[in-house]
Amino acid sequence: MNETRSQPAPGGGVRTVRVDPERAGQRLDNFLLSQLKGAPKSLVYKIVRSGQVRVNGGRAKPETRLQGGDQVRIPPVRLGEAGDRGTPAKGLLAAMAASIVHEDARLLAISKPSGVASHGGSGISFGVIETLRALRPGEPLELVHRLDRDTSGLMVIAKKRSALRELQALMREEGGIAKRYLALLAGRMPDGVMSVDSPLHIGLRQGGERHVQVHADGKPSLSHFRVLERRGGHSYCEVRIETGRTHQIRVHAQHIGHPVAGDDKYGAVEVNQRLREQAGLTRLFLHAASLEFALDGGAAPYVLSAPLAPELVEVLDRLG
Repeated sequence: MNETRSQPAPGGGVRTVRVDPERAGQRLDNFLLSQLKGAPKSLVYKIVRSGQVRVNGGRAKPETRLQGGDQVRIPPVRLGEAGDRGTPAKGLLAAMAASIVHEDARLLAISKPSGVASHGGSGISFGVIETLRALRPGEPLELVHRLDRDTSGLMVIAKKRSALRELQALMREEGGIAKRYLALLAGRMPDGVMSVDSPLHIGLRQGGERHVQVHADGKPSLSHFRVLERRGGHSYCEVRIETGRTHQIRVHAQHIGHPVAGDDKYGAVEVNQRLREQAGLTRLFLHAASLEFALDGGAAPYVLSAPLAPELVEVLDRLG
């Protein structure tokens, strides 16, 4: 990485970093996270939205895609608190080591436990990527995509920049990556495939919490729900998504009147309470089951999968 620095200010100054061609296509927020080791994502968003970060002299958004040779202005930030966080707990390190379901020279795939965030920030010291980096010090690991904290299942981490770029390009391409989830939806879904083609818009509630809703001004979003079994008056479904919007499955499920079981944000309070008492469901019943894609321009096919989390298998068994 080539760096040029402006005059440093006392206690650490503004930096201007030239984007290496290897990082072409990377989002600005992810680039900043790699430059500001230990910074919570909330801080990265704050400095971008306040205009303190500039790309080629102009303001930019967190999702801006960088190009090789771009000049990124990075303000001084205080990372003392982040640097004092220590290392992940032994239990989390052990759980992450045990969660690996595939590894080769380019990729690492894990079955993420529910309750573990994809990355640190917003009061969370260690997410998946920080814990994996602690397990594999010195390895250039990068998140390919994210899962909600409460969702379990398959996550892919790139071990090489070339794999990261190719996978991110596939994610932007329609049909580039086939994503399959398993979910328990409240109530009796109709048989067959129900496709939900409804745009999703991200809003902020008081306190900065993200809340997603179906809205005409939102981004195009398409999900396909298919009932696999009926359990205890509810519908165990396979869900395939053609877009990867924030909270997409959860909001689309709510939109059709069959929210995801155990969803304390978009779900049905009474249903969640009943499932907790009758079947021991204490988490969101949503699991990323598989990803299918091909690297090297289609020459290297991948079919990666993560078995349904044991606690969700137990819920299905109790529901009969």
